[in-house]
Amino acid sequence: MKIALMDSGIGLLAATAAVRRLRPDADLVLSLDPDGMPWGPRTPEDLTRRAVAVAEAAAAHRPEALIVGCNTATVHALPALRARLEPGIPVIGTVPAIKPAAAGGGPVAIWATPATTGSAYQRGLIEDHADGVRVTEVPCHGLAEAVERADEAAITAAVAAAASLTPDNVTTVVLGCTHYELVAERIRAAVQRPGLPPLVLHGSAGAVAAQALRRIGEQPAPAADPVGTLTVLLSGRAGTLPEPALAYAEGRLLQAVTPAG
Repeated sequence: MKIALMDSGIGLLAATAAVRRLRPDADLVLSLDPDGMPWGPRTPEDLTRRAVAVAEAAAAHRPEALIVGCNTATVHALPALRARLEPGIPVIGTVPAIKPAAAGGGPVAIWATPATTGSAYQRGLIEDHADGVRVTEVPCHGLAEAVERADEAAITAAVAAAASLTPDNVTTVVLGCTHYELVAERIRAAVQRPGLPPLVLHGSAGAVAAQALRRIGEQPAPAADPVGTLTVLLSGRAGTLPEPALAYAEGRLLQAVTPAG
């Protein structure tokens, strides 16, 4: 089994690690775009063009499914990616986990990039899945970029700034950018209020990994032999995991995967 994941940077690590845990025997292909990141500030047309190129680089390795490990790319490029690759290669997007978060009753905060916060896309998800639940949209200035660089001081500052915009009575936080899942416990510590029940965090990585297996008709097998290989593509070129990836548990987990020959 071979599963590919794509993103401009290391935001795909959370979903990749989730796939790795569900199927240690799966070969993994990671297609990143260091030449073009970050994708967020790009026009939708430019982002889509780069995302399609990154996806085609992954598709050349003949994966059975492709996970778009990026919320922004899912918003803007998913239709183009599916038109280009499906039905031969199922394409699985990453959507903020607003629906399961709202099911808990709230109040809910959605931490997302400034570009996503207040967007028609996110507002539509809130209207569709969180009707009647108090939702606060929290723009996280600089957090994704700090996580991408594994810049500890910048991560601390960005998390603190976003926490200051989060209401004290919030019970649930949606991690609306895949990068944020890499620092989930730091976010929990910053938002948790003394005397209140433990904060609930909702990321997308586990659900996306499970959906990829469903789309290709496979079942989780976490006890399978860890024989899966790892192929890393950097703007289409063969490469290795970026150094900042190893600052996170998810990246160190993947470092143990055998490079493809």
